[in-house]
Order: sequence, then C-alpha cells, then structure tokens
Amino acid sequence: MNIMQLTAIGLIATLLVLIVKQQRPEIAMMISLAAGAVLFVLLLGNIRTIVSSVENIAKKANLTSIHITTVLKVLGIAYISEFGSQICKDSGESAIASKIELSGKILIMVLALPIISTLMETILSILP
Repeated sequence: MNIMQLTAIGLIATLLVLIVKQQRPEIAMMISLAAGAVLFVLLLGNIRTIVSSVENIAKKANLTSIHITTVLKVLGIAYISEFGSQICKDSGESAIASKIELSGKILIMVLALPIISTLMETILSILP
C-alpha cells in the first residue's frame, strides 16, 4: 500500500465519522476503531520488512540478538501505546490516554534496563 491509498482510507473514514457522529456517536466510534485497525493491518507487511531488515543489519554488524530484540520491542511498545492513546483521545478520554502513554514509557524503561546496565559496565571498564 502506498501513502495515497492509506490516506484515502483515513479521509473516507473521517468523513464517515463526521457524518454519522451527529446521529449515532457510538457507531462513529466503531468506524474510527475499524479504520485504525484496517490501516494497521495494511501496514503489517511493511513492519515485517523493517524487522527483517534490522535483523539482517544486526547480523552483519555482529550485534547480539538480545539487543536487537529489545530495540524492536521498544519500538513496538511505543507504536502500540501511541495507537491506543490516540484512540482514547479520539473518544474524549484524555485521562486514560495519558495513563496508556505512561504505561508505555514505564515498560520501555523496564526493557531498556539491561542495555543501560551493559552500557554502564562498558563505560566503567574503559575508565581507569
């Protein structure tokens, strides 16, 4: 899928939401959720390409798979928490949206701890 097709799907869904929202706000929310899900599913092939490319680059650079896996998990958490947060904001639930964002940040820090620890050990081993 190219950006024109994805944007067209998004714009059509937005127009539908705006039209339906006046009469049936609950249906409008379902249309918005469905459009988000469709766009995400259409991008899964591109996400797989990115993951395999990063893994190939990591193999060529002799990086450990643990670090690459962690980076990919961090990216996944960031995108998923952003996606969920935006859905909540669209629904008018900004308080829940901010909690999703905070949860994503905390999970990212938990995943990053081993990398930070390794980095600190490396720096300390270099220093006299």
